[in-house]
Amino acid sequence: MRSRRYDRYDPDLTPPWKRTRPVPEVPAEPDLVVEEVTTGFCGAVVRCEKTAQGFTVTLEDRFGRHRVFPLEPRGFLLEGRVVTLVRPRAVAPPAPTAPRRTASGSIAVPGARARVARAGRIYVEGRHDAELVEKVWGDDLRIEGVVVEYLEGVDDLPAIVESFGPTPDARLGVLVDHLVPGSKESRIAARVTDENVLVVGHPYVDVWQAVKPSALGIDAWPDVPRGQDWKTGVCRALGWPENTGAAWRRILGSVRSYTDLEPGLLGPVERLIDHVTVGGPGGP
Repeated sequence: MRSRRYDRYDPDLTPPWKRTRPVPEVPAEPDLVVEEVTTGFCGAVVRCEKTAQGFTVTLEDRFGRHRVFPLEPRGFLLEGRVVTLVRPRAVAPPAPTAPRRTASGSIAVPGARARVARAGRIYVEGRHDAELVEKVWGDDLRIEGVVVEYLEGVDDLPAIVESFGPTPDARLGVLVDHLVPGSKESRIAARVTDENVLVVGHPYVDVWQAVKPSALGIDAWPDVPRGQDWKTGVCRALGWPENTGAAWRRILGSVRSYTDLEPGLLGPVERLIDHVTVGGPGGP
């Protein structure tokens, strides 16, 4: 019975005021209110800094008076509890972030609204051309207020230009497929002489070829014999279903930015955008 009675008592006979107990460490963050144990000075932390004598903390009381104290163990009271103030952990400044860029490589303008459409236009040959231009340059075109339309071929280009009626304030840009010396397209383009119209082109048989093969995971675009529909021949050579609509969706889906396009398309499109926007209404 006697042993059970003494089991209720703490076996440590050290007086409570002499016992060493763990004391929480609290970062000396600005505005933290503490009391210095030896002087009773109570105030909010103003700063914590390194001096020749070591690290100190400056407190400011409610009358605006400042006192400097060393950061010593068990040196302060926080809400009546003994604590050890320690230096606040340094917070690394946020890493600078690169400005977001559009798919064309231009610096994006967050929150920018589309501009009211200009009188000028950019014409491209077909729907696939228009969709590719929209995917890569769409953000830029909306900010500039440039509308892209497709023609379904350029055989009637001179008549289309005349019907449009280009002026210095309503310039026209035209992107032509397979614009190489001696081609039918080059002969048609040569008939357009209005100084407010810029006709440029790329050297590829079709705009499909303006997408880099690496973007599709192939080594190169296949050679398609003359006399055979080029797009169907591409599908056949690559082992794709002979569905050109599905093939185009696959190709367009592989394009993430201008880096997936050949330079032979990038330069002409940039020239057309400059032609339509520079000097036009709302332009510089």
